[in-house]
Amino acid sequence: MIASALVVVLTLVIGGATRLTESGLSITEWKPVSGVLPPLSAADWEAAYQAYLKIPEAQTVHLGITLPQFQSLFWWEWAHRLVARIAGLVIALPFVVLLVAGRIPRHLRVRLAALPLLTAAQGVLGWYMVTSGLTGRTDVSQYRLVAHLGLALAIYVIAAWTALTLPVRQGPIARSAFAIALLAFVTILSGGFVAGLDAGHVYNTFPLMGSGFVPPGYGQLTPAWRNLFENAAAVQFNHRVLAMTTVLVVAVLAFREFRRHARLPAPWLAIVGAVLVQVVLGVATLLLRVPLGIAALHQLGAVVLLTAALWAASRTASTSRTGERFS
Repeated sequence: MIASALVVVLTLVIGGATRLTESGLSITEWKPVSGVLPPLSAADWEAAYQAYLKIPEAQTVHLGITLPQFQSLFWWEWAHRLVARIAGLVIALPFVVLLVAGRIPRHLRVRLAALPLLTAAQGVLGWYMVTSGLTGRTDVSQYRLVAHLGLALAIYVIAAWTALTLPVRQGPIARSAFAIALLAFVTILSGGFVAGLDAGHVYNTFPLMGSGFVPPGYGQLTPAWRNLFENAAAVQFNHRVLAMTTVLVVAVLAFREFRRHARLPAPWLAIVGAVLVQVVLGVATLLLRVPLGIAALHQLGAVVLLTAALWAASRTASTSRTGERFS
């Protein structure tokens, strides 16, 4: 379960970098088996290059792209697909072996069977996302992008939660920490819309957006709900609000835990540390106009915060094995 969770995180980080480098459409075919091999000859590279030149992105965003520049894009997307395939093997093979050997407890079989099934669905959903950018538009649909991200997070949560709760049967979850995990999950999804609309490149100031807290034109699209998902300024503002709400909720609940125990239990220390680092990374990503390295760390930091919250939530309201109490 730990290996499954880690390989999903690696896939998430590389996938985020693929989006930031606008490399996701560089491979215009989906070959689940043979696609594991990159082009091996000059003729193969030329064929892949010519296929890419036919899509709208190559004719607009990357107009005039050369073969070496195309290869730079290609390697990001190829790496993402390769790691995704490895993730599938890491998740599926141990499950099959342990299931056949009768080593999986009955109460975990349905949950763990969901992992390889969801991983297979993730591959299909990933290609469905890519197809949205091959004709008619110059990038992938932000809706399909967030769906792809959300499913990856769901796979991660199942693996991480199972790893955290396997040692003993857990009682009721710690509801306050679970609330933080849920808030972090939603905030990450809102970050998917930011990435999908390149909204990190508008209003690179903090804490104001333009001349005010709320950006001009927040509700310019009709019907109003479209602003939540299709208005770049609104999407960035919503992500900021969710992030700062997460910080506020963590501060209030951590203070409550401190008063209760006269110290912060280790899982809560991890939550507080993760949220502080994530704020710094988020503001830096914004002010520096989304540099690849910091933006990738920001995405990784979000998963770390989610993991810390899951760790705290997996502790029960009753006395844990170490004798500590968690709410």
